[in-house]
Amino acid sequence: MALKLGEALVRDSLITREQLKLALERQVIFGGRIGTNIVELGILSEKELAAFLSRFFKIPAVDPAEISSVNHEVIACISRELAEKYKVVPFRKDRNRLHVAMLDPRAMQSVDEMRFITGYEIIPYTISELRLLYALEKYYGMERDLRYISIFGKEEEKESTEEATKDQLKKIKEQFANAKEKEEIVGILLNESRKIASRAAIFILKGTKVTGWKARGLSVENLDIPVSPNSVFSEVISQKKHYRGPLLKIPANEPLIAVVAGTPQDCLMIPIQIRDKTIGLLYADNGNASVMDAGLTYINSLVTMASYSFEIVILRRKILDL
Repeated sequence: MALKLGEALVRDSLITREQLKLALERQVIFGGRIGTNIVELGILSEKELAAFLSRFFKIPAVDPAEISSVNHEVIACISRELAEKYKVVPFRKDRNRLHVAMLDPRAMQSVDEMRFITGYEIIPYTISELRLLYALEKYYGMERDLRYISIFGKEEEKESTEEATKDQLKKIKEQFANAKEKEEIVGILLNESRKIASRAAIFILKGTKVTGWKARGLSVENLDIPVSPNSVFSEVISQKKHYRGPLLKIPANEPLIAVVAGTPQDCLMIPIQIRDKTIGLLYADNGNASVMDAGLTYINSLVTMASYSFEIVILRRKILDL
C-alpha cells in the first residue's frame, strides 16, 4: 500500500504526528490538500513543502521564478477548460515538448489525454496547491478562495518586496531595542501591524480569560473574554502557534465576533511569548470585506521582537527594584 503524503512527512521528520493530526482536523473544516493545511498552520513553508513533494513523487518541482513569468504563447498551449479539468499550468515549451506543472503529476491518464489533445509530449512537474491556484488565477482568471489568497499573497514572491521588508525591519529593531516602557512596545507593534491590516488589537492572557489592552481600529480596552474550548483564542494559546483564516461563526468565538462586529474571512492571531510562556495575543484583520496584504512573515518578526523587548523592560525594572 502506497504511503500517504502526511505519513511520509512524519516518517521524514518534517512534521510530528501531533502536527499531522492538527492539519487533518483543519482539513476537515477548511478542505484543501493536507500540504496546504500544513503551510497554513505555519508548520512548513511553501518552499519546504514543494521540495518534499518533488522527493515524494520523484518528479522535479517547478521553479517558482519560471512559473511566475510564463509566455502567453505557452499558456495558450493548454486551454482554460483543460487547465481547470486537470489542475495544470504549462510553463515552458521546447520543440514538441510541453513542460507542465501538475497538482497530481502521477496521474498518467491525464498526461496521456493532454498529450492526445494538444499534440505535445507532456513533461510533468510537481507544484504545491497554493502556487498552482495562484498560477491558475494569474493566467486563466480562475479566482481563488480567500483562504488561498491570504496565505499565498500576491507580493510574497518578489525579491524587491523582501528587500524592502528587510530594510524596514532594521529600523523597527532599533525602536524595539530602545523602548523603555511596555506601552511604547505596544504602540510600535500596533502601528506596524496596521501597515498590513486595518485593525489590530493586543490581548493579555490572565488565567482562563483574555483582557483587551490596546488597539487600533477597534475598541478592546479593559474588555474581558473567557477562553472557551474550540475558540480561536484557545487554539492559539494551546498550540502556541499563529492562526490565520476565517473567524468561524461558532458559539466559542461569539465574544470576539461581538468585538470585531462580524466574522472576517481573513484574520490573524499570534501568541506573544516570553521564554515559551504565552503572555498575550496580537489580533489583526481587514474587516469583513477583504483579505489582508501579504505580510505574515513580517508580523511574526514584529511579535518576536516585541517579545524580547517586553522581557528586556521587565528585567530592567527588576534590576532597578533591587
